[in-house]
Amino acid sequence: MNREVTLPLIVDDRGTLQVAASDVSKLLRTVGGRWLRLVEAGGESLDEDTVAALTIELAKLADRIDVACIAHSSGQST
Repeated sequence: MNREVTLPLIVDDRGTLQVAASDVSKLLRTVGGRWLRLVEAGGESLDEDTVAALTIELAKLADRIDVACIAHSSGQST
């Protein structure tokens, strides 16, 4: 599955980004980690395979955000 994802982030009226990309990628990784801990604890009726697949996809998206930011800050295009 190779789908492009567009994330609408919060910008002010001058177009200045109000949410740091590093915060977004950290949030994505945190959500996935919490889902995994819920599955491991057995307290929720979550499907382990589905949670694992979703966590992997969130991590991939976080990686793409990080790579795009590194490329942008170094003046390269992805």
